Amino acid sequence: MTFHKIAIIGGTGPQGRGLALWLARAGHTVVVGSRSAERAAEAAAEIEARSGAQVTGTDNEGAASSAEVVFIVVPWDGHEALVRALAPVLDGKVVVSCVNPLGFDARGAYGLVVAEGSAAEQTQGLVPGARVVGAFHHLSAVSLWESEEPLDHEDVLVCGDDAEAKSLVLELAAAVTGRAGIDAGALRLAGQLEPLTAVLIGVNRRYKTRSGVAIVGIDR
Repeated sequence: MTFHKIAIIGGTGPQGRGLALWLARAGHTVVVGSRSAERAAEAAAEIEARSGAQVTGTDNEGAASSAEVVFIVVPWDGHEALVRALAPVLDGKVVVSCVNPLGFDARGAYGLVVAEGSAAEQTQGLVPGARVVGAFHHLSAVSLWESEEPLDHEDVLVCGDDAEAKSLVLELAAAVTGRAGIDAGALRLAGQLEPLTAVLIGVNRRYKTRSGVAIVGIDR
Protein backbone atom coordinates (compact mmCIF):
# COMPACT_ATOMS: atom_id res chain seq x y z
CA MET A 1 0.00 0.00 0.00
CA THR A 2 1.15 3.53 -0.76
CA PHE A 3 0.76 5.94 2.13
CA HIS A 4 -0.52 9.48 1.59
CA LYS A 5 -0.94 12.75 3.44
CA ILE A 6 -4.69 13.24 3.58
CA ALA A 7 -6.71 16.27 4.63
CA ILE A 8 -10.24 15.72 5.88
CA ILE A 9 -12.20 18.93 5.29
CA GLY A 10 -15.12 18.61 7.67
CA GLY A 11 -13.12 16.33 9.93
CA THR A 12 -14.89 17.55 13.05
CA GLY A 13 -18.23 16.22 11.79
CA PRO A 14 -19.42 12.66 12.43
CA GLN A 15 -18.50 11.11 9.07
CA GLY A 16 -15.30 13.08 8.62
CA ARG A 17 -14.10 12.15 12.07
CA GLY A 18 -14.81 8.47 11.39
CA LEU A 19 -13.01 8.47 8.04
CA ALA A 20 -10.03 10.24 9.63
CA LEU A 21 -9.91 7.54 12.30
CA TRP A 22 -9.70 4.67 9.82
CA LEU A 23 -7.27 6.37 7.47
CA ALA A 24 -4.96 7.16 10.39
CA ARG A 25 -5.22 3.59 11.66
CA ALA A 26 -4.13 2.38 8.22
CA GLY A 27 -0.92 4.42 8.42
CA HIS A 28 -1.81 7.47 6.34
CA THR A 29 -0.79 10.91 7.59
CA VAL A 30 -4.05 12.65 8.46
CA VAL A 31 -4.75 16.32 9.06
CA VAL A 32 -8.22 17.40 10.18
CA GLY A 33 -9.62 20.60 8.70
CA SER A 34 -12.34 22.83 10.11
CA ARG A 35 -13.45 26.45 9.91
CA SER A 36 -12.01 26.69 13.43
CA ALA A 37 -8.40 25.59 13.87
CA GLU A 38 -9.11 25.12 17.58
CA ARG A 39 -12.00 22.73 16.94
CA ALA A 40 -9.88 20.87 14.39
CA ALA A 41 -7.08 20.44 16.93
CA GLU A 42 -9.54 19.11 19.53
CA ALA A 43 -10.99 16.59 17.06
CA ALA A 44 -7.49 15.56 15.96
CA ALA A 45 -6.49 14.87 19.56
CA GLU A 46 -9.57 12.66 20.02
CA ILE A 47 -8.88 10.77 16.79
CA GLU A 48 -5.22 10.40 17.73
CA ALA A 49 -6.19 8.87 21.08
CA ARG A 50 -8.50 6.37 19.37
CA SER A 51 -6.21 5.47 16.47
CA GLY A 52 -2.84 5.42 18.19
CA ALA A 53 -1.47 7.38 15.22
CA GLN A 54 -0.38 11.00 15.04
CA VAL A 55 -3.18 13.25 13.75
CA THR A 56 -3.05 17.02 13.46
CA GLY A 57 -5.73 19.66 13.03
CA THR A 58 -5.87 23.16 11.57
CA ASP A 59 -8.15 25.43 9.53
CA ASN A 60 -9.57 24.21 6.22
CA GLU A 61 -7.18 26.13 3.99
CA GLY A 62 -4.13 25.04 5.96
CA ALA A 63 -5.24 21.41 5.94
CA ALA A 64 -5.95 21.35 2.21
CA SER A 65 -2.71 23.15 1.40
CA SER A 66 -0.62 20.62 3.31
CA ALA A 67 -2.06 17.43 1.79
CA GLU A 68 -1.83 15.57 -1.51
CA VAL A 69 -5.31 14.04 -1.15
CA VAL A 70 -8.22 16.12 0.13
CA PHE A 71 -11.49 14.62 1.37
CA ILE A 72 -14.49 16.97 1.39
CA VAL A 73 -16.91 15.70 4.03
CA VAL A 74 -19.22 18.62 4.75
CA PRO A 75 -22.97 19.27 4.71
CA TRP A 76 -24.47 20.26 1.37
CA ASP A 77 -25.53 23.62 2.76
CA GLY A 78 -22.51 25.85 2.26
CA HIS A 79 -20.68 23.34 0.06
CA GLU A 80 -20.36 25.64 -2.95
CA ALA A 81 -18.99 28.54 -0.91
CA LEU A 82 -16.46 26.27 0.80
CA VAL A 83 -15.16 24.80 -2.46
CA ARG A 84 -14.94 28.25 -4.05
CA ALA A 85 -12.87 29.47 -1.12
CA LEU A 86 -10.52 26.48 -1.26
CA ALA A 87 -10.26 26.33 -5.07
CA PRO A 88 -6.73 27.79 -5.26
CA VAL A 89 -5.32 25.15 -2.89
CA LEU A 90 -7.34 22.26 -4.37
CA ASP A 91 -6.04 22.81 -7.89
CA GLY A 92 -4.07 19.83 -9.17
CA LYS A 93 -4.88 17.63 -6.16
CA VAL A 94 -6.92 14.46 -5.80
CA VAL A 95 -10.19 15.64 -4.23
CA VAL A 96 -12.52 13.01 -2.80
CA SER A 97 -16.12 14.23 -2.64
CA CYS A 98 -18.12 12.43 0.06
CA VAL A 99 -20.95 14.97 0.06
CA ASN A 100 -24.60 13.95 -0.15
CA PRO A 101 -27.01 16.72 -1.22
CA LEU A 102 -30.02 15.74 0.87
CA GLY A 103 -33.15 17.41 2.12
CA PHE A 104 -35.25 16.39 5.12
CA ASP A 105 -38.93 16.84 5.85
CA ALA A 106 -41.68 15.09 7.79
CA ARG A 107 -41.52 12.14 5.38
CA GLY A 108 -37.78 11.65 5.82
CA ALA A 109 -34.65 12.17 3.76
CA TYR A 110 -34.66 12.76 0.00
CA GLY A 111 -32.12 13.63 -2.68
CA LEU A 112 -31.91 17.23 -3.86
CA VAL A 113 -31.65 18.28 -7.50
CA VAL A 114 -28.18 19.71 -8.15
CA ALA A 115 -27.80 21.94 -11.19
CA GLU A 116 -24.37 20.50 -12.00
CA GLY A 117 -25.63 16.93 -11.59
CA SER A 118 -24.02 16.15 -8.22
CA ALA A 119 -21.87 17.60 -5.46
CA ALA A 120 -18.83 15.93 -7.02
CA GLU A 121 -19.54 17.52 -10.40
CA GLN A 122 -20.09 20.90 -8.75
CA THR A 123 -16.63 20.56 -7.19
CA GLN A 124 -15.10 19.63 -10.54
CA GLY A 125 -16.74 22.63 -12.19
CA LEU A 126 -15.48 25.00 -9.50
CA VAL A 127 -11.95 23.56 -9.57
CA PRO A 128 -11.33 22.36 -13.15
CA GLY A 129 -7.71 21.48 -12.36
CA ALA A 130 -8.61 19.17 -9.47
CA ARG A 131 -8.82 15.41 -9.96
CA VAL A 132 -12.24 14.85 -8.41
CA VAL A 133 -13.45 11.43 -7.34
CA GLY A 134 -16.79 10.63 -5.68
CA ALA A 135 -16.63 8.00 -2.94
CA PHE A 136 -17.50 6.99 0.65
CA HIS A 137 -21.07 8.30 0.38
CA HIS A 138 -22.88 5.41 2.02
CA LEU A 139 -20.88 4.54 5.13
CA SER A 140 -22.61 5.03 8.47
CA ALA A 141 -20.92 7.76 10.52
CA VAL A 142 -21.79 5.86 13.71
CA SER A 143 -20.28 2.63 12.40
CA LEU A 144 -17.15 4.45 11.26
CA TRP A 145 -16.54 5.86 14.71
CA GLU A 146 -17.70 3.01 16.93
CA SER A 147 -16.56 -0.12 15.09
CA GLU A 148 -13.28 -1.71 16.13
CA GLU A 149 -13.31 -4.01 13.10
CA PRO A 150 -13.20 -3.06 9.40
CA LEU A 151 -16.62 -2.53 7.82
CA ASP A 152 -16.15 -5.61 5.66
CA HIS A 153 -19.89 -6.06 5.12
CA GLU A 154 -19.90 -2.92 2.95
CA ASP A 155 -18.38 -1.73 -0.31
CA VAL A 156 -17.12 1.74 -1.14
CA LEU A 157 -18.44 2.76 -4.57
CA VAL A 158 -16.01 5.02 -6.42
CA CYS A 159 -16.71 7.15 -9.50
CA GLY A 160 -14.43 9.49 -11.40
CA ASP A 161 -13.02 10.48 -14.78
CA ASP A 162 -9.32 10.50 -13.85
CA ALA A 163 -8.17 6.87 -13.93
CA GLU A 164 -5.10 7.40 -11.75
CA ALA A 165 -6.99 9.36 -9.10
CA LYS A 166 -9.79 6.79 -9.08
CA SER A 167 -7.28 3.96 -8.65
CA LEU A 168 -5.78 5.75 -5.64
CA VAL A 169 -9.20 6.11 -3.99
CA LEU A 170 -10.13 2.50 -4.74
CA GLU A 171 -7.05 1.53 -2.76
CA LEU A 172 -7.84 3.93 0.09
CA ALA A 173 -11.21 2.20 0.55
CA ALA A 174 -9.38 -0.82 1.93
CA ALA A 175 -8.42 1.25 4.99
CA VAL A 176 -12.09 1.24 5.99
CA THR A 177 -13.59 -1.99 4.66
CA GLY A 178 -10.51 -4.21 4.42
CA ARG A 179 -10.93 -4.53 0.65
CA ALA A 180 -10.54 -2.32 -2.39
CA GLY A 181 -13.46 -0.19 -3.46
CA ILE A 182 -15.73 -0.89 -6.40
CA ASP A 183 -15.20 1.08 -9.62
CA ALA A 184 -18.68 2.50 -10.23
CA GLY A 185 -17.81 4.37 -13.43
CA ALA A 186 -17.61 7.99 -14.55
CA LEU A 187 -17.94 11.03 -12.31
CA ARG A 188 -21.39 11.79 -13.73
CA LEU A 189 -22.69 8.72 -11.87
CA ALA A 190 -22.18 10.57 -8.60
CA GLY A 191 -25.61 11.98 -9.39
CA GLN A 192 -27.04 8.52 -8.75
CA LEU A 193 -24.75 7.51 -5.89
CA GLU A 194 -25.16 10.58 -3.68
CA PRO A 195 -28.98 10.50 -3.27
CA LEU A 196 -28.94 6.75 -2.62
CA THR A 197 -27.90 7.73 0.89
CA ALA A 198 -31.46 8.95 1.45
CA VAL A 199 -32.73 5.43 0.78
CA LEU A 200 -30.33 4.00 3.36
CA ILE A 201 -31.38 6.58 5.94
CA GLY A 202 -34.98 5.51 5.44
CA VAL A 203 -34.07 1.83 5.78
CA ASN A 204 -32.11 2.57 8.96
CA ARG A 205 -35.02 4.39 10.51
CA ARG A 206 -37.53 1.73 9.50
CA TYR A 207 -35.50 -1.27 10.64
CA LYS A 208 -33.50 0.45 13.40
CA THR A 209 -30.19 -0.64 11.90
CA ARG A 210 -27.11 0.71 10.10
CA SER A 211 -27.58 -0.46 6.54
CA GLY A 212 -24.89 -0.30 3.89
CA VAL A 213 -24.19 -1.16 0.28
CA ALA A 214 -22.48 -4.40 -0.78
CA ILE A 215 -21.96 -5.49 -4.37
CA VAL A 216 -22.31 -9.19 -5.16
CA GLY A 217 -21.35 -11.17 -8.24
CA ILE A 218 -17.84 -9.71 -8.57
CA ASP A 219 -14.81 -12.00 -8.55
CA ARG A 220 -12.52 -10.40 -5.99
